Amino acid sequence: MSGKALAEFIGTFILVFFGVGSAVLMGTHIGFHGIAMAFGLSIVAAAYGLGAISGAQLNPAVSLGFLASGRMGGGDFVTYCIAQILGAVAAAGVVYVIASGKADYSITQNGLGQNGWGTGYNGGYTMFAALVFEFVATFLFVTVILGATQTDAPAGFGGLAIGLTLAGIHLVGIDVTGVSVNPARSIGPAVFAGGQALSQLWLFILAPLAGGALAGALHGAGITRSPHVKPRG
Repeated sequence: MSGKALAEFIGTFILVFFGVGSAVLMGTHIGFHGIAMAFGLSIVAAAYGLGAISGAQLNPAVSLGFLASGRMGGGDFVTYCIAQILGAVAAAGVVYVIASGKADYSITQNGLGQNGWGTGYNGGYTMFAALVFEFVATFLFVTVILGATQTDAPAGFGGLAIGLTLAGIHLVGIDVTGVSVNPARSIGPAVFAGGQALSQLWLFILAPLAGGALAGALHGAGITRSPHVKPRG
């Protein structure tokens, strides 16, 4: 495994371990606000700890945005996505092992921080509401990431801006879908939770990818890119 791939694996592990772990192990104590901060802080940690190696994208939708903007090649995109998904699955597995150490834990009853919608899931929002939220939130998230990491962005603040944006997105949408904006983050818990988490997984793959692709296309076209940054290629 290359250095970049390993960094994406570890970084995505951090994201899922912090975020999903906080929901599963501490959710009843810290609530939605605490979970939102855990997801945001995970990005800050990975960005400053591993960003110099791989850029700490940690998310296939983000990587697709970089690809669509012309800031990433196809080979790296595939490598990053594989590493991100493996990191998410590994982290979800570790959270599951830890959660199983509590006598009254049941993945069927308590879940594993998986994403979803409909009756019985958080606020009971419709599939259409979930689709709109995931598409719009991912578009905004990837737009911020591309802007915060362009060459004339304020130096040293990218990780903080991105982490705070993810925390803000969670404050808006945890009750709607549990917040994905990241296919890898959704795939990890769904692999273990099965059932509805797997049957609804398509939305948490397609909507974030579509939002990320649109953000990347607009950035690549110069619409959301700084006028002082020349396009690549």
